[in-house]
Amino acid sequence: MSVTSEVPAAYRNTAGDAGALRLIRDGIDDVRSRRRLVRYLVAADMRKRGADTLLGNLWWVIDPLLQMVVYVVLVTLISRGHGIEDYPLFIFAAILPWKWFTASVMDATASVASQDRLIKQIAFPKIVLPVSATAAGVVGFAFGLIPLGGLMLFSLDRITPYLLLIPVIAVVQFVFTLALALLVAAGNVFFRDLGNVARHLLRLWFYLSPGLYSLALLEQVNFLDQYPILRTLLELNPFAILFEAYRTVIWGIPDGPPTYPNFAALALLFVGSTLFLAVTTVVFKRLEPNFAKVL
Repeated sequence: MSVTSEVPAAYRNTAGDAGALRLIRDGIDDVRSRRRLVRYLVAADMRKRGADTLLGNLWWVIDPLLQMVVYVVLVTLISRGHGIEDYPLFIFAAILPWKWFTASVMDATASVASQDRLIKQIAFPKIVLPVSATAAGVVGFAFGLIPLGGLMLFSLDRITPYLLLIPVIAVVQFVFTLALALLVAAGNVFFRDLGNVARHLLRLWFYLSPGLYSLALLEQVNFLDQYPILRTLLELNPFAILFEAYRTVIWGIPDGPPTYPNFAALALLFVGSTLFLAVTTVVFKRLEPNFAKVL
């Protein structure tokens, strides 16, 4: 059985010299032309998760609920839940998108490195691997909306038409997540410790994001005034915007019911994430011809 060259000769000769716009266009074309492969990889990933554990994909329902219970008990014992009404829903509105993000990033980190045999034997656009890992996270996020609906039944006054804006916020998060997924997927090929480093950085990232607390609370206690560096970090933190947006349409605002999120902040994040995605696509496509050599 003959082994197909990892990258066609014409591609090897031009990939390194192609301009940024050409590489971005190639990346988009790679994903579009391999839509069936992406769908197959997403379905295979979901089946594998379902087969690896007894409860399978139900963990997308159970896990965020368990995390919510732990955080609610912990924070309630320490500070009585900051006096926040419907605190379980308040936390869950952040835990659900965060689980989607972390699962996608960690899966994408290993998406290329774990397919070393396939990459060495078959010539195909490797960008579909982190894209499919990120797309599989969207399916998991959809599963997570089931327990969210259950929690909303205990807060009927918070069930409003603003819930229909969740997909809009999710699109912004998906673009940002995909951009980071491409970066860590390529980086992990050359630096195999990246997965362990990412796991710890993500844990720190969550605590530096307003998931267990609100920005309004930090303003009330003048915490940000005392530590201006934290204010800067929060302003640069994409999940400060995303958590507040999800929470605004699901839980509401500190002094009122659910309402519109900050569309200006979301639009700014979307533009920034799109530019970030363009940069990471270029990085991925430039590194792609070397994957087989390193693996």
